[in-house]
Amino acid sequence: MLRALQVTRAEDGSASSALRDDLEDSELGHGDVTIDVDWSGINYKDGMALAGNPGVMRANPLIPGIDLVGRISAIEASAAASGYAVGDAVIVTGWGIGETHNGGLAERARVSADWLVPLPAGLSARRAAAIGTAGFTAALSVMALERGSEFGSPIGDGEILVTGASGGVGSVAIALLAAAGYRVIASTGRPEHRDYLLGLGAADTIDRHELEEAGKPMQAQRFAGVIDSVGGQSLASAISRSRYGATVAACGMVGGIDIPTSVLPFILRGINLVGINSVECPAPLRESAWQRLASSLDLGLLDSLTNEVPLGDAATAAGQILRGELHGRTVVNVRA
Repeated sequence: MLRALQVTRAEDGSASSALRDDLEDSELGHGDVTIDVDWSGINYKDGMALAGNPGVMRANPLIPGIDLVGRISAIEASAAASGYAVGDAVIVTGWGIGETHNGGLAERARVSADWLVPLPAGLSARRAAAIGTAGFTAALSVMALERGSEFGSPIGDGEILVTGASGGVGSVAIALLAAAGYRVIASTGRPEHRDYLLGLGAADTIDRHELEEAGKPMQAQRFAGVIDSVGGQSLASAISRSRYGATVAACGMVGGIDIPTSVLPFILRGINLVGINSVECPAPLRESAWQRLASSLDLGLLDSLTNEVPLGDAATAAGQILRGELHGRTVVNVRA
């Protein structure tokens, strides 16, 4: 028996969650590796899953949790070639966990060996969970800007805009960019978060409503790079204000899936729009991003923006993140 937070969606679309202490291993699902989970996290997707959102909760019932960190407790012979062994500390993000496959808000998880990433040396399990999918996505976005900078607008020569700055992706992106010496402008709709964002390393903030107003496809050039976790009009406005040859990394869509713009900024300014897919990211890039996080992220700063809750309070935290009441990162101590 094990403890797990499980959500069930009824035929009328309503959802209810329960902290079970009688879950059987047979209910965990398929996989050739079993992990004793120590830490998970609460992301916006987890909030949507616990609310029964059918776009995220694509298995019913479901154990949410798109992040998990723990140690391998069992591995089948079919995974012998993976190089992993019982006792190895590992991270799992993406690949549908917490959506189509039971996730990290449980004391054990069963996953494919292909989904594993070794816990980098010097990075604790708790800190890895604090980074989670959000921080991993942020690292992929930063790396995309740096690759684009080799052929386009040098991101070190101007300002980099980060939208959705108070969220998990935005917070870690700011910290990584600032640590690398880049000048970051943070977009937020909460003036009370300004000191928090400046503390992460942002040079200045702008009101997100400035980006939510429709304008011309090309406006005054300002940003040498953009990390956008919002989408919609915010992304279109960011593109319109990007400098010639700038790279715009799109990694979220809470503001909408449509981009109300035209081909003009892409053709006349050579803007590069790069999509960030953290779910099915290939293993070499996945491991490079985690190594970048372990070596470049200010871990003391990470601790300062991390909140911790026990498994029994994970559903409450999920509701808070949907309402915009949490900023930074929230980790779940699965054993508490």
